[in-house]
Amino acid sequence: MAHRMKSDIIILAAGHGKRMASELPKALMPLAGRPLVTHVIEAVAAADVAGTPILVVGQKREQVMEALGHEFRYVIQDEQLGTGHAVLSAKEAVLPEADTVLVLYADQPFITPETIQNLVRIRKESGAQIAMATVVLPDFEEWRSAFLGFSRVKRNADGEIVGVVENKDATEEERQILEVNPAYFCFDKEWLFQSLPKLKNENVQKEYYLTDLVKIAFIEGRKIPSVAISPREAIGTNSKEDLQSAEKLA
Repeated sequence: MAHRMKSDIIILAAGHGKRMASELPKALMPLAGRPLVTHVIEAVAAADVAGTPILVVGQKREQVMEALGHEFRYVIQDEQLGTGHAVLSAKEAVLPEADTVLVLYADQPFITPETIQNLVRIRKESGAQIAMATVVLPDFEEWRSAFLGFSRVKRNADGEIVGVVENKDATEEERQILEVNPAYFCFDKEWLFQSLPKLKNENVQKEYYLTDLVKIAFIEGRKIPSVAISPREAIGTNSKEDLQSAEKLA
């Protein structure tokens, strides 16, 4: 791919995995016989839009690093203060020549190489500061109830993305929105690291949400292009039950 060395990828892999009821860090929980994070790493390699990804690790990081080996660039996030804080902690590890940064997650194993390619392409072609993936659901019934905890994508009358609201902070009306945000974001590098310090933790979790960059981009009058993906690609694995459900799709 022509822009390969001008893109960099950060995989957030610092989660504790407390709800997994396991001694393993979340990134190493097995799915289809392999650690969760390796599914994401393989999709990144197949997409071929960047070199070796950056892995943000936290507690039990030694286990993660030992399991995955020395070929990756590791960044340590000592305190889990949210996804925005995790990405900011990786700033110095991002390649100086990169103009585009894609953020992925160790606990979302079904991201495809095609979506990775599409996010990087749409970011570069549009010149946007931020591009994102979204999922449109018919409802939150049956297995789709797994998406109730996802943040909702807000659009204006013209169909433009104007913000993302976390489920915990959403009003009852906002929770009815059927377009959800899996938090797969692709950024202009310079804008990303200029904007991350503007994040505030004025929310229920007291965390710095990467998703709040959508609101910052809109306030600045910037267009936010999006890529529609399948619900399967967006599935997260936050608990043992989630992992069991994902196993059926692996």
